[in-house]
Amino acid sequence: MTLQTAKNFFLQVLHFRPKIGDIPVLLQGAGIAVLFGRLFYDSWIAAVFLLPLVIPWFIFQKKMEKRRMVRVLGIQFRDAIASALTSLKAGYSIENAFREAGRDMELLYGKKSPICRELKRIYKGLANNIPLEKLMGRLGKESGNSDIEEFAEVFAVAKRSGGNMTEIIGRTISVISRKMDVEKEIDVLISSKRLEAGIMNFVPFFIILYISITSNGFFAPLYHNIPGVIIMTICMFVYFAAYLLSQKIVNITI
Repeated sequence: MTLQTAKNFFLQVLHFRPKIGDIPVLLQGAGIAVLFGRLFYDSWIAAVFLLPLVIPWFIFQKKMEKRRMVRVLGIQFRDAIASALTSLKAGYSIENAFREAGRDMELLYGKKSPICRELKRIYKGLANNIPLEKLMGRLGKESGNSDIEEFAEVFAVAKRSGGNMTEIIGRTISVISRKMDVEKEIDVLISSKRLEAGIMNFVPFFIILYISITSNGFFAPLYHNIPGVIIMTICMFVYFAAYLLSQKIVNITI
């Protein structure tokens, strides 16, 4: 591991600091460490040594959760600007249009939804006389959603140059909607493969457990000796690589 890789890993650990709500994920990681220690090494000591695997597992799960939240925010943002577009056509200013959109989003998704939290930050910024385009730009950068970021850039240019805001927002909604339709089609096409990948991830454990129960001592030559430990360690890393590859295949982003 290079110094830069170690530094990035440490920064990720600091970024995804565990919270009370993350206890199930941490327990799941600890259970996986125990499972690997018992099935691959037949040792509780090995399970203890594998407990640090909880950290990369936790980071991986938080990244997947963040990816899901970014996608949810993108969907809700599309609905928010669609609501703002309706108000804009009714004669509202762009700032008041987004305020009206916030009320609609509270009714549609609830006050604790991601889009309502972001819109509240925008309203606070507007109350402090911060231009809307700057607030949208900040939302685009912090959200991690490319659609929101691109909209914020176009919105800022149109706001400065006096462009047709109604047409710009309408086109943005059309582009985001087409992209989401493609994502839905991809999800439908690979849903079965995603299920197959989830099942295949557990198959090696079932095979080892089944053989260990039905043929007691079959794996004895692979346990508690250096050659066996090396072989099982290689198998474990191969499993990790296969798991990461399967996750990359079934989680396609546009």
